[in-house]
Amino acid sequence: MGLHEPDLATMRAVAETFGLHDLTVAQAVEGGHRPVVEAIGDVTRVVLRTARYVEHEELTATSEVVDTGDVTLLIGSWFVITVRHGSAGALWPVRQEVEKRPALLRSGPWAIAYAVASRMVDDYLDVSTSVERDLERLEEETFATRRSGEVAHFYQLKLEMVELKRAVLPLQEPLARLLDLTVVPPGLRPYLVDVRGRLARAADRVAGFDDLLNSILQARLTQVTLEQNNDMRMIAAWAAIAAIPTVGAGIYGMNFTNMPGITARYGFSVTVVIIVLVCSGLFWRFKRAGWL
Repeated sequence: MGLHEPDLATMRAVAETFGLHDLTVAQAVEGGHRPVVEAIGDVTRVVLRTARYVEHEELTATSEVVDTGDVTLLIGSWFVITVRHGSAGALWPVRQEVEKRPALLRSGPWAIAYAVASRMVDDYLDVSTSVERDLERLEEETFATRRSGEVAHFYQLKLEMVELKRAVLPLQEPLARLLDLTVVPPGLRPYLVDVRGRLARAADRVAGFDDLLNSILQARLTQVTLEQNNDMRMIAAWAAIAAIPTVGAGIYGMNFTNMPGITARYGFSVTVVIIVLVCSGLFWRFKRAGWL
C-alpha cells in the first residue's frame, strides 16, 4: 500500500487493518524524519530521505536546486506500507520495476524495501550528477574574465548542499543496521550490500562537492576583496589628484593682501600651469603603479 501525505484519520484506519502501533501512526503522519531503522512490535519502520533535482536556467540567490522529502516504510510479515511526504521520490517506478522481477518478489515484503532503498540511492546519484554541472558553471564563472559581482547564489547553493547532505549522509548507519536484522531474508543481503556500496559512492560525491564549493566560494571572496582594494586605491588616487587644485584654491581664496604672485601679471596663469603639472605628474605616477 502506498500513501502520500495521509491525514490522521486515514492512518488510524490503516493501523486498525494492519495492527500498527499508535506511535507508528503518529510518526507516519508527520514528515521531516531523519533516516532510521527501528522495530516496533512485529513491524519494522524504515525511514529514507527522498531527493529530486530542480531544473533551473541559472543560479540565483533564491534558486531551489534540491527538493527533499521522506518516505516511511512499515514492513510486516505479509505487508509493506509506504508513507511519502513531499513531491520528491515518487514510487510508481519502483512498482513497475519489481513487477517485472517475480524472482525478487518471492523474497517477500523485504524485496519492496530493497527496491525502494535502491531507488532512493539512485536518485541521490542522479541529483549529485546534476549538482556537479552547477558547480562546474560556478567554477567557470569564478575564473572567467567577466564575472558577476554577486555572491549570494554561492551561499544559496551551499544551503542546498546542506539539505542534500542531510538526506544522504545519515542513511549510512541505518542501512548498515538493516543488514544485521535477522528478519531480512538471506537472499536479499547481496542486493542490500550493493545499495550500501552505491550509497557510499553518493556520500563521497556529496562530501567532495561540499569541499569544492567551499574552495570556489573562498576564491570568489578573495577576488571580491581584491576588487574592493582596487576600488579603494583608485578612489584614493583620484582624491590625491583632486587635493592639489583644492589646496591651491583654498590658499589663494583667503583674500590676504600680501600673497606671492597675487599682483603679478601672469600669477594666475603660472598657478594654473603648476597645478596642471603636479596633477599630471601624480596621474602618471598612479597610472604606472596600477592604481588607475
